[in-house]
Amino acid sequence: MDLATIVGLVLAVAAILGSILSGGTLTAFIDTPSILVVGGGVIAAVFIKWPMDQIKTLVPVYMKSVFTTPTDPKGMIDEIQKLAETARRESVFALEKVPVEDTFLKKAVTLAADNRPPEVITSILQLEIDSMVDRHKTGIAIMTEVGNDGPAFGMIGTLIGLVIMLQNLSGGPEELGKSMAVAILTTFYGAVLANVFALPIANKLKFRSDSEALKMNIIIAGVLGIVAGENPRVIREKLDSFLPPGERSKGEEEAA
Repeated sequence: MDLATIVGLVLAVAAILGSILSGGTLTAFIDTPSILVVGGGVIAAVFIKWPMDQIKTLVPVYMKSVFTTPTDPKGMIDEIQKLAETARRESVFALEKVPVEDTFLKKAVTLAADNRPPEVITSILQLEIDSMVDRHKTGIAIMTEVGNDGPAFGMIGTLIGLVIMLQNLSGGPEELGKSMAVAILTTFYGAVLANVFALPIANKLKFRSDSEALKMNIIIAGVLGIVAGENPRVIREKLDSFLPPGERSKGEEEAA
């Protein structure tokens, strides 16, 4: 579970509700027609822009930003170093018997244990990375478009409300004020949808995708080093180059 995403969502909702309750009532910010314009419009736009197969993945993709455990590149490097030590002590074929939890690492280790050439290993694993990145780009694009459509439909709802208000100018200042408030609510809904629930999630999904790709590239570099018979410490030094200086092993920091 990604605690940062949950904290951010809770703080954003709390800040908005706190601001509303400090100067008014919550019921004043609830308007069914405005919700229908923004919510229905955004949903309709999603169905128009994307095929059904992609729409079905929207909820799982959204949940992935909240419930996916962040990747641990340093932990992965530690595991690859242990695999390199096993391969050096026994042989690369012994790696097939070593239990590995990560699916991508397991595939890479299996390819190495099958004595596949380095270029074949690189080609197969790189194709899987590219495929993963393409899948993630679709989810990110959907959430980004939701964030763009929210304010747009909010403005449409506001224009509808203004037209209705102008057609009823004889209602007096009090009625005009209520009509204006309802018209503005659609812009409020669109802005909240975009800037709390859509665009930040799209950014988090992109970060998750980049982190996953980084971990997978670390695995490729490590397995290729194992296949080449390199010293585990040399492999560790190479893989530490993927990390920020503050997260590298002490030996690598001293060398730097």
